[in-house]
Amino acid sequence: MKTIFLALITFFSVNTYANHSSETVIFSKPDHTSWNTLSKKYINQNGDVNYKAFKKDEAKLDAYLQYLASNAPSKDWSKNEKLAYYINLYNAGTVKLILKNYPVKSIKDISKPWDKEWLKVGNKTFSLGQIEHEVLRKMNEPRIHFAINCASYSCPKLSNEAYTATNTQAKLKQATIDFVNDKKRNIITPNKVQLSAIFKWFKDDFTKNGSVIDFIKPYAKTKIESKVKISYLTYDWSLNESK
Repeated sequence: MKTIFLALITFFSVNTYANHSSETVIFSKPDHTSWNTLSKKYINQNGDVNYKAFKKDEAKLDAYLQYLASNAPSKDWSKNEKLAYYINLYNAGTVKLILKNYPVKSIKDISKPWDKEWLKVGNKTFSLGQIEHEVLRKMNEPRIHFAINCASYSCPKLSNEAYTATNTQAKLKQATIDFVNDKKRNIITPNKVQLSAIFKWFKDDFTKNGSVIDFIKPYAKTKIESKVKISYLTYDWSLNESK
């Protein structure tokens, strides 16, 4: 009986501290079902978004972003759980930014789209740029560049399925295969390669274990020669809106 009494005291003491301490906040691992549902409804197989129709469910997107804000990652989360969280946050946040300014022809028509701090993660506020550069790029996973979408046609296609802890690795692999072999975004022949500017902008992320070509080869369906000539394509920043 004494043991039970002490256990109850400990339980209530810990929970009282958690509820009142500004430093100790207990979050649960989020369920991305709502983002998955919205994605399937408004994003097509090419990654294009029906922004006009999406406006009708903007409140549901707001609720999802608030839900993520209230369930921030903690140290005990796995890498896949954190990747899924921040990839979904970035993509959902980008869609929200477009909806907030819709109609718009390009994300670059919006004032400082990647610099404004407005996305909540627990008690912190981030910009889209901070999520990409200060969080995702520091997770030692260069394939995130093919998972996050900047609402533009030259970006890797926006997935119409949410990332989760269980599907993240498979989706990152498929997203990379799809992007590398997408002739609208990369033109690859055995002795000449025209790559997306993404490979130039984030070269350091792709060359930690070799060259850019070394990174691409395992995913490319075309066999590439070792001393291939590389050039970069012009980036199309027009809105990835379904037509």
